[in-house]
Amino acid sequence: MEAGSIVWCSADPKGDEAWILAEVLKKGDTVIELQQVDKIENVFTRPLAAQDEESGERKFEGVELANAPLSEEERAEGRDNDLITLPHLHEPAILHSVSERFMRGKIYTWTGPVLIAVNPFERLPLYTDEIREFYRSEGLFRSQGMGNSKGDLEPHVFAVADRSYRQMMAEGRKSQSILISGESGAGKTESTKIVMSYLTTLGGMGMEQEKDGELSVMERVLQSNPVLEAFGNARTLRNDNSSRFGKFIELGFSRAGHLLGAKVQTYLLEKVRLAFHATGERNYHIFYQLLRGGTDAQKEKYGFLEGDTGGLELPNCYHYTKQGGAPQLREFTDESGLQYTLKAMRALGWSEETIDNVLSIIAGLLHLGETTFIKKESDSGLDAAGVEDRESLNRTARLLGVDVDKMEFALTQRVVVARGEEIKTELTIDKAADARDALAKTIYGALFLWIVDQVNKSIIWENEEEVRSSVGVLDIFGFECFKINSFEQLCINFTNEALQQQFNKFIFKLEQEEYESEKIEWAFISFPDNQDCLDTIQQKKTGILAMLDDECRLPRGSDLNWAKRMYEQWLPDKGQTVSENTRFQATKVQQGKALFCVRHFAGLVEYKVETNFMEKNKDEIPLAAQNLFETAPSQLMKDVYAIQKRETEDGAGDSTSKQGAAKSKTVGQQFKEQLTGLISSVERTDPHYIRCLKPNDAAKPKMLTRKRLTEQLRYGGVLEAVRVARAGYPVRLTHQAFFQRYRMLLPEIPEEQLPWAMDDQEAQQLCVKLLTTCLEEGKKKAEGGSLDPKEGGISKFEKIRRMQHQPIPLLFPQTDVQLGLTKVFMRKPPHDALEANRVFHQSASATLIQCWVRGLERRKKYLITQDCTITIQRCYRGYKGRERWTALRRATASLLLTNHYRMQISRRKYYRARKGVIVLQAQFRGITTRREIAAIKLETFYRKYKLRKNFTTLRSAVIALQCQMRVKIAKKVMKGLMGEQKDIGKLKENNERLKMEMNSLKAMLAAQAKEDASNLAHIQELDAKQAEIDKLEKRVADLEKQLAEEKAIIEKLEAELKAEKENKAMNAASTHTHTHHQKRSGVSPGVAKAAVEVDPSMQMPNLPSNYVSPEVLAKHKRHLSKLEEELRAERKHRREADGEIIKLRAAINGVQLNEAEVQDLLAQKLQAEPSTAGSLSRRGETPEIAGEEKEEPATTKSSLARAMEGISSTFGGSGGEEKKEKDDKPRFSMVADNLLPKIRRGLMGEEHKEDAVVVGWRADIRSRKEREEALRDEVHRFESQMKGFVHALEDGVDVMMWQLNRSEEKDAPAEFALKASHVTVKIQRKGDMWVQGIVNFTLRGGYLSKAIGRSRGGNKTALEPLSMHEILEVKAGCSGYDHTDLPSAAGRSKSKGGKSKSENRQGSLFVTMTATPTPMAATRAYILRFKSRSARNEFLNGMRSVLAEMQIHEGVSISGLQKSAEVLQYDDEEEIMVPLGAVNKVMNLERESYDRILLMLLQGYEDLKEREDELLKLRNKLESVMEESAEKDRVQANDSKLIMQLSKKLETLLMDNEDLRDQNDRLNTRLITAECEKMNMLS
Repeated sequence: MEAGSIVWCSADPKGDEAWILAEVLKKGDTVIELQQVDKIENVFTRPLAAQDEESGERKFEGVELANAPLSEEERAEGRDNDLITLPHLHEPAILHSVSERFMRGKIYTWTGPVLIAVNPFERLPLYTDEIREFYRSEGLFRSQGMGNSKGDLEPHVFAVADRSYRQMMAEGRKSQSILISGESGAGKTESTKIVMSYLTTLGGMGMEQEKDGELSVMERVLQSNPVLEAFGNARTLRNDNSSRFGKFIELGFSRAGHLLGAKVQTYLLEKVRLAFHATGERNYHIFYQLLRGGTDAQKEKYGFLEGDTGGLELPNCYHYTKQGGAPQLREFTDESGLQYTLKAMRALGWSEETIDNVLSIIAGLLHLGETTFIKKESDSGLDAAGVEDRESLNRTARLLGVDVDKMEFALTQRVVVARGEEIKTELTIDKAADARDALAKTIYGALFLWIVDQVNKSIIWENEEEVRSSVGVLDIFGFECFKINSFEQLCINFTNEALQQQFNKFIFKLEQEEYESEKIEWAFISFPDNQDCLDTIQQKKTGILAMLDDECRLPRGSDLNWAKRMYEQWLPDKGQTVSENTRFQATKVQQGKALFCVRHFAGLVEYKVETNFMEKNKDEIPLAAQNLFETAPSQLMKDVYAIQKRETEDGAGDSTSKQGAAKSKTVGQQFKEQLTGLISSVERTDPHYIRCLKPNDAAKPKMLTRKRLTEQLRYGGVLEAVRVARAGYPVRLTHQAFFQRYRMLLPEIPEEQLPWAMDDQEAQQLCVKLLTTCLEEGKKKAEGGSLDPKEGGISKFEKIRRMQHQPIPLLFPQTDVQLGLTKVFMRKPPHDALEANRVFHQSASATLIQCWVRGLERRKKYLITQDCTITIQRCYRGYKGRERWTALRRATASLLLTNHYRMQISRRKYYRARKGVIVLQAQFRGITTRREIAAIKLETFYRKYKLRKNFTTLRSAVIALQCQMRVKIAKKVMKGLMGEQKDIGKLKENNERLKMEMNSLKAMLAAQAKEDASNLAHIQELDAKQAEIDKLEKRVADLEKQLAEEKAIIEKLEAELKAEKENKAMNAASTHTHTHHQKRSGVSPGVAKAAVEVDPSMQMPNLPSNYVSPEVLAKHKRHLSKLEEELRAERKHRREADGEIIKLRAAINGVQLNEAEVQDLLAQKLQAEPSTAGSLSRRGETPEIAGEEKEEPATTKSSLARAMEGISSTFGGSGGEEKKEKDDKPRFSMVADNLLPKIRRGLMGEEHKEDAVVVGWRADIRSRKEREEALRDEVHRFESQMKGFVHALEDGVDVMMWQLNRSEEKDAPAEFALKASHVTVKIQRKGDMWVQGIVNFTLRGGYLSKAIGRSRGGNKTALEPLSMHEILEVKAGCSGYDHTDLPSAAGRSKSKGGKSKSENRQGSLFVTMTATPTPMAATRAYILRFKSRSARNEFLNGMRSVLAEMQIHEGVSISGLQKSAEVLQYDDEEEIMVPLGAVNKVMNLERESYDRILLMLLQGYEDLKEREDELLKLRNKLESVMEESAEKDRVQANDSKLIMQLSKKLETLLMDNEDLRDQNDRLNTRLITAECEKMNMLS
């Protein structure tokens, strides 16, 4: 540490810097003078701290030697990857190296076996798949002895995880553990995730795929993190996602290294955060996720929407979430966090009911925090607490799944058991609030344990025997020291003490292993041991935790009594403030304030006793709460309490003992047991350490606070590891570095004796020789005494060396420097002596160089001064010459100026006189001209006045005449209108016409609304009804026949009875008269005998033989009435069946009819057909029956009939005049099945044509209705076929694809991003509209084929999905490129001529899709080749159908009939006006199919034109090629082969032409049909 050395000096403790870089100005015996490097005006001194008696080395206070800065090449080589390799290993050196690497973006650094990870507070590209694959492959190769094993891998968390996995898979299969520690916000949780992701990736390779719907073990293990973070992490002032618990995750692996499962163990959940958290902090994430991310249904179910929030956000309305202000997180939102948490729960196999129950408990805890109390008077007259809002308590109990009365009892009363008796005490309001918070903390803590248990059940391995080894990942809280430290900080620091003890032992073991591997001589090294600190905390009976447990067992124990016991135990002497082991301290002031201090490995920590140490340690569940949980109606609450009870009860309790129940363990006992198990687990494994550091408290990137980093290095145990390393041989250099660094100490030794380079030399031997020579030279200099710099005959360099301050002599023992196989190990004194001599030689060399440099500077300054003098003289002479020349120029210029001045005066006079003359002339000419113009204007105005007067008189007369004529015409029109208004009949007719038009529109809209309904069920029901009608008609016919026969008999009998009465009245009828009556009746005697048989005893003597008694006649009348009743019933059934038939047929055609409309149609049918009543009347039916049957046609015209007439008048073309001429002709005489189809097409007003109409289909069409139905069926068939093609596209089509890109330049070559690749093309709809759909391209084949395809240089962007709205057009054929010149895939076979075999001869197998341009390509084309022409056509029609559907739904209408912007609702009432917009909607819906077909036909027509143009071009090309080949034939006979090839190509083109012609014919036929349909619909 000589003058000129660079050192680190401790800075002011009050500043942000821990160490500053300084240069040694002067070194004295008792003080050293330093100068700050970056602030040279800061010069200060440091006193002597200690001096080594043997070596004489002086140690100054707070001063450490600095390492030489590394060059860029050395940094690129990774010389600073491991801090152990630094020559000077101490706190400032470690801090400086870590800081430099952090500012360069390197957040990971090795410190021997420890990885230091600095949180960058930004996303860095350090965890990509490529980097993970590099560490995996490099680790695999090194484990097999094939990789680069010169050193460790680059520092990375992947390297630690890979090292643990490779050591686990090594011989012996020893388990590993990775210990990750650091303070809040240092990145422990993220490092744990990265380690688990890497280990699960390695463990998941080569495993079989899981069953459908089941997640793999790796995915389940990774999905456990979001659940634990949601319930165990919270936002603190230092970290947005701080883990408020410790966890140890053990990953189990099989013998083959496959991941079998995992299990999680948690430590010390911070339950106090549930009831209280500071400003700026938050409660656990799950509360805010549920409040902000829950759906409206969930919020209503959990009671979050009840009450008024006052404009506040939900988290600011609840006591447990609003204390810190409910801030948002920076990295992610609570809404996405809830979805992520629910997804993880489902991935772990949780049912929806379980998830709902867990969220209900979370909501219940929020409502529990809102429970308030009021003051009431107890039975004893004291103040007691009562629940203020009973409804809120009921809601809380319902959500928690507990009994509301018992819950109220647990909140307001306390039960104490004394000598077997229960003593109930009512709580005050403050105590009740504490009981509420304690109950909430108990429920949440138990729920967290239950969640951990469920997670373990989901991810645990199935068979314990299959687990051969494991890797444990420990995410534990770091050392904590706050302003006020309590029980939690004591437990956390106790954990870090235990882990630091294990860490020190591990580091010491590694040091010994390195010494043995280098084969150097070494003695036992003492390492820092903090066992006394552990004993102070955990020792039985006298330890801090043991005394705290004893105090908790006492009935009247308190925190102050516990503190008093500790003072008496550890500070027994009067005035003693520090214990004998120096770990426990407490001054008299601290004892008065109930404070005590524990000196941990990281520093002194002060704990405050009066922070509820005992309550936190007890953590007892009150008896009332136990009764509440045990009798809860919810099974989940019982399970949660069972987990809590199992964790807190002492397993050593015996159920057969007198006490019965097991003892309840305190939190300290639980924690000691867990920590003991953890340490034992770690000691059974090979540990790996990751120390996470937080660069600043503001969580900003590229910002580092050195003082905070120094504290974390000290708290994390990194400096302890350095102390262990420094206890032996702290300075370690490689042989080459040692030789190159210290060879300069012997400049006088010639190269023959000691070479300057190590080329082809034994490195260890050279280092030994160098060390020996240095010691010999040092001994000689010490014996020779001081040297005189004025001695003659010495060189200038030697003189300078003698004038310098001499360094300490090299007189250290040679055993302090050990030369290993690859390194040189040095203790601190020898290293300081060598460094001092090295600085001395460098200083002397620098002084000599400075002499030469100063001489050069003086000579340079003289030459510059000489040159300046000569330049000044030359400039002065030039200046004097230019001065004389300027005087001559001024004399000449003055003469010239005088002449010009005189000339300007004369010119000015001339121009002034000339201007006056011109002005005078202009004035005179202006006056004369204005006089002439005024006279002309007067004459003009006079003539205009005369003509206007004549015109005005004529116009007034004409207007008066027109007014008289208009008055006469208006009076005539007014008289006619007044007459029409008095005509009531005409008004009714107009009203009736409007109603008919309204009903017609209603029927048309109803028919259109049901057009797309399914017809199969209606047709089957129609057939059944038709069969029933046939049966009824047959039955009616039989009944009518029988009725006719019976009526005939009755008529005959009545006629005979009438004749008999006439004979009886006359008493003298002649035979002629009787015969005359007999002929009139028309009944023969034989018939009368057969029809009526009368008892001879009842006959009168004078009666005729054909006499009929009244009884027989009455019997026949009754029989006739019965038959008539049956006939009426059958007719009723017949009419009902006809009504059902009409409804079914109307439903088939898309019309829904009501009962009134059906009855109207039945009446029209009866009016059109020969009525049964008329036939019966012609047969002689009685007038009564005939009259009954004629009542129905006499009904008024129905609304449906008027609707039919309105549609007929609207679309049929028949006017009012035709209606007046044909009033006697029934307009609606046809049945419904012929009528309803015409309503849909608007053809009611046209007459049927008897001749068949040819429409192009194979149907025997004889009427216009049949033609419409055939056309409709063909359109439906075509649309269903198009839908089938679209479904095929959604399933996927296998094609060979080329992806062609062209730039904007004219002559730019075509670039194929994809060449001849087998691809599956699939369209996928992502919404209700096709415009949101995409076209997916997927390479076919297995993994090997896809890998080969990637290696051919295919562009990944060529297979990106193509949006439907990016497709410009779809054409048949290879558009924009010759299909025969398409490139083939790499690696295909070639013909003998060297050209690839053409597989693209058939142009009819290609389809080209053109897409929108991109920044990389002005035009994009996707060329697809299909296996067959039918597949090509199906794809083409399907894509065009989708594009047509997009155009139609985007507002493009080929027919020009746009959809109405407003469609009004209407009911079934008769008096309503249907707006024209509804009619337009119906017609738009009818014409969508026409638009779609017309679009596809137009596209097909464009394809045909392009094919014809292409054919013409090909023919022209063929002719030119044939002409050229004919000319070449005369020269070379071998050109005949080319003609054969062209002939084959021509045949192919002709075949394509034939196909195109066939397609053209079909398209023309459909186009004509569509045009015919359009004309029919417009007519």
